[in-house]
Amino acid sequence: MVGYIISNIAVVALLIGFVVVARAIRSSRMWSDAARNLWRRRPFAIVFVGVFVVIALLDSVAWISAPAAMAGVGDQVAASKPRSIIDRLFAPETFRETSYSAPLADLGFYDKQRLSYPGAHLLGTDILGNDVLYRTFKGVRVALLIGGLTSLIVIPIALAFGISAGYFGGRIDDGVFFVMTVLASVPSLLLLIALIMVLGTGTLQVCVALGVTSWVSFCRITRGETLKIREAEYIQSAKALGVSDWRIIQRHVLPNLIHLVVITFALLFTGLVLSETILSYLGVGVQGSWGQMIDQARDELSRTPVIWWNIAGASVALFTLVLCVNLIADALRDITDPRTRREQS
Repeated sequence: MVGYIISNIAVVALLIGFVVVARAIRSSRMWSDAARNLWRRRPFAIVFVGVFVVIALLDSVAWISAPAAMAGVGDQVAASKPRSIIDRLFAPETFRETSYSAPLADLGFYDKQRLSYPGAHLLGTDILGNDVLYRTFKGVRVALLIGGLTSLIVIPIALAFGISAGYFGGRIDDGVFFVMTVLASVPSLLLLIALIMVLGTGTLQVCVALGVTSWVSFCRITRGETLKIREAEYIQSAKALGVSDWRIIQRHVLPNLIHLVVITFALLFTGLVLSETILSYLGVGVQGSWGQMIDQARDELSRTPVIWWNIAGASVALFTLVLCVNLIADALRDITDPRTRREQS
């Protein structure tokens, strides 16, 4: 029961953070120009990602209904659990059929009996009679958590280790390189499955396991880029003037790595969401994810007639999210790369 309270608090924190970031962007001429440039380049991708984010937030705000509000609900055990706004919009306790039904159909797929909600299931229902559109919406939150939260774990770790190793060198570089070599020598999929078996198959546990196994490649890139940046003339001049190492990293090293962070976030996001699909195929994925929907729909494609709508809902949503994130990241990379800005000016 504590989980939904933490989820509600996280939503409030995200909304506050969004307001703070928006105000900071408006107060900075450089970032406001970058935001307008991004909107001019990728308006449709931003709108689609915004829709996904809104759906995820609606699925993250949950509370327990009063006993009077649960009257008439078939499954009282499910009704007494915390339900999100998405759950309340679709009412999965009652808005279901006995088995498969095609999109917008009036009759059941196999028994040809009239449905309880004829023509109401936009993407049909699965083998248990659950609305496929509802399941697709439920997978949005899982995908954003897997891609977004894990990237927020991976990128800071990789930046901290990579910049420290590349800038300071010596024993720090040797230690970081040793850790990277050890992790790179272990098959990532086997290490990932082992961590999930130890930590559990919850969404947060899977994010932590993916984060532990995914930071090495970006750390190697960051280290190599920092090694090149620290030999630049302006870095040497700053050191000669007595500027502290932290100040140099903050003012000169990090800004030259932002474009790498952006493109790495997009690649990580894509790879992590697809990694969860592979884990679902192996039976250790996250409950309610698109990967689980795709895994459950594998056998349905071999039936006659083919039941295509279950895999179509998850696949189209996954493709749209990954494509939009990559389009936005590609535009952000061009906007934030100092070399690109100098060439355009």
